[in-house]
Amino acid sequence: MDSQPPTMTQKTAFDHESYIAGLTRRPGVYQMQDSAGKVIYIGKAANLRNRVRSYFRGTALNARSLAMINKVARIEVTVTDSETEALLLEQSLIKQSRPTYNIQLRDDKSYPYILLTDHQNFPRLSFYRGSRRGKGVFYGPYPSAHSTRDSLNVLQKVFQVRQCEDSYYSNRTRPCLQHQIKRCTAPCVGLVSQEDYAEQVRYSKLFLEGKSDRLFNELARDMEAAAAREQFEKAAVIRDRIAALRRIQDKQAVANKGGNSDIIAAELDQPYACVHVIHVRAGRIIDSKSHFPQYRLAQNATEVVAAFISQVYLSGGKATLMPREVIVPELSEEAEKIEAALSYVAERKVKLSARVRSHRARWLEMAGANARQSLETLLASRQNIRRRLLFLQRALKLEKVPTRLECFDISHTGGRETVASAVVFDENGPARSDYRRFNINAVKAGDDYAAMEQVLKRRFTRLLAGEAKMPDLVLIDGGEGQLGRAAKAFDELGVENLPLLAIAKGISRRPGQETLFLRQGETTRELSLDSISPALHLVQQVRDEAHRFAIAGHRRKRAKAGKTSFLESIPGVGPARRRELLRHFGGRQQLFRASETQLANVNGISRQMAETIYKHLHGTFP
Repeated sequence: MDSQPPTMTQKTAFDHESYIAGLTRRPGVYQMQDSAGKVIYIGKAANLRNRVRSYFRGTALNARSLAMINKVARIEVTVTDSETEALLLEQSLIKQSRPTYNIQLRDDKSYPYILLTDHQNFPRLSFYRGSRRGKGVFYGPYPSAHSTRDSLNVLQKVFQVRQCEDSYYSNRTRPCLQHQIKRCTAPCVGLVSQEDYAEQVRYSKLFLEGKSDRLFNELARDMEAAAAREQFEKAAVIRDRIAALRRIQDKQAVANKGGNSDIIAAELDQPYACVHVIHVRAGRIIDSKSHFPQYRLAQNATEVVAAFISQVYLSGGKATLMPREVIVPELSEEAEKIEAALSYVAERKVKLSARVRSHRARWLEMAGANARQSLETLLASRQNIRRRLLFLQRALKLEKVPTRLECFDISHTGGRETVASAVVFDENGPARSDYRRFNINAVKAGDDYAAMEQVLKRRFTRLLAGEAKMPDLVLIDGGEGQLGRAAKAFDELGVENLPLLAIAKGISRRPGQETLFLRQGETTRELSLDSISPALHLVQQVRDEAHRFAIAGHRRKRAKAGKTSFLESIPGVGPARRRELLRHFGGRQQLFRASETQLANVNGISRQMAETIYKHLHGTFP
């Protein structure tokens, strides 16, 4: 199992256009590396694609930025749930890697905290930035000074814990304005007891420590008690306090949760695999990286993760680097053995966990999203697509390299709500703007052959009229039967010299066991490609995309149909006739079982209308 990433170390090998085309628009962090693999710049973005693209518009960059971009040989991204999480993660990664350009180009100030002082009787809450060596309890870090002060402001409204300097507090002889506007209980002049003040401090600590559920339960009980005593104004105040606390409740997945953990998720598309690892130390993400191992024997992502853990953690023997918990999406069959081996190497208990909740579930979701994004970026890279197109030409013995592929698939449930998809791949990967869906009409329910013939006629009638570019190769999800109907459609339309490739699933229906049928002119031949062939991987990718696109359209159509009566689409059957039919038969199932004669016995249904209804219900109408 080789954990080295795909080669992209030459400066000229970095194709930023194809990389950006496959990049997500979600928020996250990007790390720019030079040809030696050293991180030279780390940044955050609300939209990763737009931000990375901005670096390659030379007119908008200064000389120093241009010098940095000229050194970029690789870019890695880490997707986050929000820009705030990207900001916190960016800070952690910069402190870890200390990239040269970050130090020179951006302010590296620390993040702010909320400090609860250690005053013996009446502690204060305050804004704090700097070394955490002072006395008191620190809460944070917060993503910005504004969010910190906003939290302090709301806490002051809700709990009325003082925030004034000790020098100011010690010299008061009467309450200040903060007491007048109900933001302080005035402990400076003895207007609150130590017990009551300590209770408000305890509430503040519960919230700042993340024990919000416990705090909200106590406040809710106080609100209900006030309402029971008909103290409705007090109950409304408590209600507003709860609402204010909900707004500022910190649910960041990046900081302030958990201990020392490694979160590992993988995505597999043989022979390509991506393993994304998130390292959490002291409750904060300090590193995030994608690895691209080669593991051709793996059948699923769980096997890839298990092999990766064994290689990375069990070969080094450095107990100090071992986390206390390794979190994975699913446990493999050898999970107990791996957990025991990890604990042996670390000389302490190391837990292997799956099916986690709360913030750990969000970390796991983040790792999975990054694994998918990294693998999609790899598969969509222009160099990889061109390589696989070349292999496809050789495997099919085509006269030229096919630079535009179209694949068709049919999706339905029991022959109903049939939808066909047409997806397009070119040298840059999926051409999603050229994707099309077709609602299949006037064919017998479940007749996939007729549905395929119809969609091909409709699609290529438009292509022959110049609506879009003609493909170099047409792929069909199906066997020889589907291929025959596709060839018939082409013959009737006069489409010539266009290769047709049918993809038939094997007996076990597992990837890598497909049988291909290629029709060129009047000749059809059967092909069987090796399971590790790049040509077969490209065919599988295009086929799977057509399948996904067809299913998505079918589900939307089925959901829409579920909100309307199945009788509404029958011509001539209005509200009165629908009502009579359902009243007579009592439901959908009984109506479908009815014969034409039984339908004609319904009040308001003629013999001709009964025939129309019967044909429509059973998919035999012309």
